[in-house]
Amino acid sequence: MTTRSMTVAGIMSGTSADGIDVAIVRITAGKLRPRLTLIAHHGIPYPAALRRAVLAAMNSASTSTAELARLNWRLGIAYAQAVSATLKQNPVALDLIGSHGQTLYHQARASTYAGRSFACTWQAGEAQVIAATLGVPVVSNFRPADMLAGGQGAPLVPLLDYVLFGHPTRGRVLQNIGGIANLTAIPAAATRDQVVAFDTGPGNMVMDALALELFGKRYDRNGAIAASGKVLAPVLTAALRNPYFALEPPRTAGREEFGREYAAKFLAACRRTSKNPADAVATATALTAETIVRSYRQFVRRKMRSAQSSTSTIDYIVSGGGARNNTLMAMLSARLAPLGCELASSEEFGLPAEAKEAAAFALLAWQTWHCKPGNVPAATGATRPAILGQVTYV
Repeated sequence: MTTRSMTVAGIMSGTSADGIDVAIVRITAGKLRPRLTLIAHHGIPYPAALRRAVLAAMNSASTSTAELARLNWRLGIAYAQAVSATLKQNPVALDLIGSHGQTLYHQARASTYAGRSFACTWQAGEAQVIAATLGVPVVSNFRPADMLAGGQGAPLVPLLDYVLFGHPTRGRVLQNIGGIANLTAIPAAATRDQVVAFDTGPGNMVMDALALELFGKRYDRNGAIAASGKVLAPVLTAALRNPYFALEPPRTAGREEFGREYAAKFLAACRRTSKNPADAVATATALTAETIVRSYRQFVRRKMRSAQSSTSTIDYIVSGGGARNNTLMAMLSARLAPLGCELASSEEFGLPAEAKEAAAFALLAWQTWHCKPGNVPAATGATRPAILGQVTYV
């Protein structure tokens, strides 16, 4: 297949289920790695009815075949509309689209069902709807190939992190804070095989659930609610005993671990300790910060330090919606500074926080189109590199 420069749109809707991010990227083959230029990005909230349907499908113990079929098709329509809206503001000719889809279920480890044990995943959003509507080929369904190669199907953003942020003399940690928080650690002068990546735990997911339940807000804008409360130490200490936080990487998490049921139990514990609802949001914010810092300290710090001078600063670069939460960022800065890390936003490196994951799936689509592996086995736990996704033609 041709390796000419291509204009690719990446579509991402994360575990927060708050909307759709689109990034349009120009990608050109390079000697060592592809070169990316961000052309445009656009975020579109889900319509209220669609968000309710997505959340219901994620959290439901049972649902109908008709509901799931309709949701899959409706998401395809929404993704096509999101790309169209982005193109209307930034007219370019697209060569390819990469659509992550909306994760409805992700079971990274094998479990028995109907007499067989296996892992599985499902990202909804009909690719043929997108391709037919926009007249552009679509790469979708990225996770299964990695899982069938022995990986957990996540995280898949580390390839973008390596391509954009790898540095010959500086160690860098790329921390994405979406619904779930995940990091990619790239030691100075690292090869692709030396990249470490995993989900640290809840990102915005628990904070958002509490902001909605207690204050009727979809999220805690700028961390203002958390800033008005205090962290409930006993609740935080108990929450940190969750077995997930002791798991060795590679590891992944989702709503199955930190979704609606988890948030309800967390809120109940907060209410037993304090009558101030802002304290619950503050404690959820501290949980995200503390699990990020502990993950770095326990699983990453030594590897980063062994690759460069122990006195050199590590660039700790944050993206995702959590980068807009001033209270969360202040907590992270205070906890990471003693570990020799300097906190920064991905925007300071030329990539807007909201565009990163969508740009990652534009890159992964480009890799697939050119029959190149897209996973980083050291991050997902796969036994081999794998070409990810399926191509839907016009």
